[in-house]
Amino acid sequence: MNILRCGDQALLVDVGDGGIDAVLGLYSALSDPRPGGVTELVPAARTLLVRFDPAVIAARDLAELLASTEPVPAPAMRGEMVEIPVHYDGADLAEVGKHTGLGSDGVVEMHTAAEYTVAFGGFAPGFGYLTGLHPKLHLPRRSTPRTHVPAGAVAIAGEFTGIYPRSSPGGWQLVGRTEVPLWDPARRPPALLRPGTRIRFREVR
Repeated sequence: MNILRCGDQALLVDVGDGGIDAVLGLYSALSDPRPGGVTELVPAARTLLVRFDPAVIAARDLAELLASTEPVPAPAMRGEMVEIPVHYDGADLAEVGKHTGLGSDGVVEMHTAAEYTVAFGGFAPGFGYLTGLHPKLHLPRRSTPRTHVPAGAVAIAGEFTGIYPRSSPGGWQLVGRTEVPLWDPARRPPALLRPGTRIRFREVR
């Protein structure tokens, strides 16, 4: 674990080779209860940004606290469950089925069988990187990204699956689409998928 200063109100914890499981473990350990003076926790693929109020806790004291924090195993993260209805008619579904040897129906069955966890957000407001994807569905991004991916597209890339919250360029493999709004400024909080939230996909025919 490497702890770096990030401005005067944040520390960046780099978990190194521990990867996403270590990040989620540390995030979970610090979330409930959140240490005094810590105002925000922002997980990423291998780092955790810890924002704090320097009037409540000094950076040095917080760094010592972080260094001594024992991560909670990632499976212990049990956020609320959100079900996402999906039309599995994505532009890359047939190719994914061919590449994995599962066929289109097999891809759908495997994608809907798993329970996913939002590991962290990024890329665009409302986008969540979901862990829990079966290893057989771990595929690289497209060699040539699309200039336009529609809002609601359900996709996979590497070890993650996710949903595009708005129309944008993108290189993930598209397997389906949903009409569920992922980002709504009028909602509190605006993002439907927040770190720790559990996800199940349900096929809609």
